[in-house]
Amino acid sequence: MGRVREEVTGARRIVVKVGSSSLTTAAGGIDDQRVDALVDVLGRLGAGGREVVLVSSGAIAAGLAPLHLRRRPRDLATQQAAASVGQGLLIGRYAAGFARHGLTVGQVLLTVDDVTRRAHYRNAYRTLRKLLDLGALPIVNENDTVATEEIRFGDNDRLAALVAALVHADLLVLLSDVDALYTGDPSAPSSRRITTVRDDSDLDGIAIGSAGKAGVGTGGMVTKVEAARIATGFGIPVVLTAAPLAGAALDGDEVGTLFHAAARRPTARLFWLAHATSPRGRLHLDPGAVAAVVARRKSLLPAGITAVDGSFAAGDPVDLVDAGSGAPVARGLVNYDAVELPALLGRSTGELAAALGPGYEREVVHRDDLVLL
Repeated sequence: MGRVREEVTGARRIVVKVGSSSLTTAAGGIDDQRVDALVDVLGRLGAGGREVVLVSSGAIAAGLAPLHLRRRPRDLATQQAAASVGQGLLIGRYAAGFARHGLTVGQVLLTVDDVTRRAHYRNAYRTLRKLLDLGALPIVNENDTVATEEIRFGDNDRLAALVAALVHADLLVLLSDVDALYTGDPSAPSSRRITTVRDDSDLDGIAIGSAGKAGVGTGGMVTKVEAARIATGFGIPVVLTAAPLAGAALDGDEVGTLFHAAARRPTARLFWLAHATSPRGRLHLDPGAVAAVVARRKSLLPAGITAVDGSFAAGDPVDLVDAGSGAPVARGLVNYDAVELPALLGRSTGELAAALGPGYEREVVHRDDLVLL
């Protein structure tokens, strides 16, 4: 298979994400052979002293057959019902499988709030960290039984990247039904496998396709590449390959596609702000403010804001957008409520302090609470 990938063999804490199509039959039930094959690979790692977190899709798909549903339902209520039935079946199957390797599993169900609200984010970290400290293997899935937008959250790819950053993993492995990233449609004779991706320039001219795909899953190559960008941006290398090649990939063989980690890892706070938050509003910036924030890395002051959108409170994340193009240029934690800001726009902090008091002589977004997008 060529040389061994040291980024893989040297990883002690590994997050593995597996999609629905890699775990279930076309009819929607759990494929015992596929599950056992994955469990045996990960069980060997866990028994060997490496820490493993499994991010597993498949709850909705696993619930289809028991509920006599022929295909993945479109309406939310039936999706949630299928998830309710399937989640128990899926975790039970995992528990029995990993028990053969002497490993205890712990189920961790997350919603978007758990990775986008700072307090929830810390709680999720503490739970995962304690499970690993106790020698358990955490199995993470979205809480599809109460989810709304989360069910269309990219088939857990982004969630896996955020979990990898959350636990400070050494490696993220994305398993699907495609063995690697290709320059085009994998079935086309002209397409070639991309062995390594060192930065975004290696993706120039590559037809990744759309975010959706047929079958029981919801993710596509777009979501996997985006997940790889998130993880590598936090300093975590990523291997993308097919589930049957998981063993070879985790042995360090040159299968699939290896995305190299970025040289510099951002602070956890700025990473959380960039990737794990959902903006509650938008601040429109004039050209001078855009230049100050982006080029000079300055704080955002009221004088540079032309308009305010959304309903937010002080401390919420907001997007800073170029008023001319409407494109987001940064995200930050705002120091004012949405109802306060319109009266402050276009005015200097000195003017505001004189008119309204010293409490208004402050930045709208401080540069320490701001990350460029």
